[in-house]
Amino acid sequence: MSLVKWNENKGALPGFSGWLDDFWSRDLFNWGNKNFSSTQTTLPSVNVKETDGNYEVEVAAPGMDKKDFHITLDGNLLTISSEKQTNNEEEKANYTRREFSYQSFQRTFQLPKDVVDEESIQAKYENGVLQLTIPKKEEARKKVPKKIEVQ
Repeated sequence: MSLVKWNENKGALPGFSGWLDDFWSRDLFNWGNKNFSSTQTTLPSVNVKETDGNYEVEVAAPGMDKKDFHITLDGNLLTISSEKQTNNEEEKANYTRREFSYQSFQRTFQLPKDVVDEESIQAKYENGVLQLTIPKKEEARKKVPKKIEVQ
């Protein structure tokens, strides 16, 4: 169920004018505020890159704090989740305005088995991007081909 703002306009054309004002005042064109899932949440964009020695994961999550993130590795499942709640209250003469916000997400990635050095995983949050560096075990790293000379 959605709540819809309604402006009752006492203009020259009762009903029509108010309907038109309501239509244009909605967040129809505010793409930055749109939620694209059925649960009214958004999932952050993620980049995953593999190098010879690491997996690198970047999660776009602006407006968060590093304390908002929860990162777990269970076997070969890497889960990144976040939860943030904001409350603002402002007292005025005869009314109180209260605005609140709740954001959460969870992303899970399956890493190759027996490849990741679990003890050396690092995470850093800077400029709205969570960066994880997941080192590979030495035996899983790509080795330079050995040249064998013919005799």
